Amino acid sequence: MSTDGFEDIVCPFLNGVRITVRAKPGLSRARDVKVVDIGDGKRAVEVSVAADARDGKANRALIDRLAEEWSLNKKQIKIKSGETGRLKIVEIEGEAQVLARKIVADLSA
Repeated sequence: MSTDGFEDIVCPFLNGVRITVRAKPGLSRARDVKVVDIGDGKRAVEVSVAADARDGKANRALIDRLAEEWSLNKKQIKIKSGETGRLKIVEIEGEAQVLARKIVADLSA
């Protein structure tokens, strides 16, 4: 499985992939999902959502947005860490090779 150039963002594991995500809640409208520099030579997938970061609304909107962006079922996506911060680790359950290829292809486009 090739995550060439995206190893810092997409990390396969036994039951799927983990993605480093930087959330941007509370925007007037959702913007394109893109790769951004987060410092110290690391990158993340930036996902903007219109929902406010209150009562888990932004987290739910983030899951909805990723499901829509990558044609996934929302039940496949879980926030593994960073629920209260902007930087998150998101786990996507499924066949790791297929998911990694799909996500890397989308991020490369």
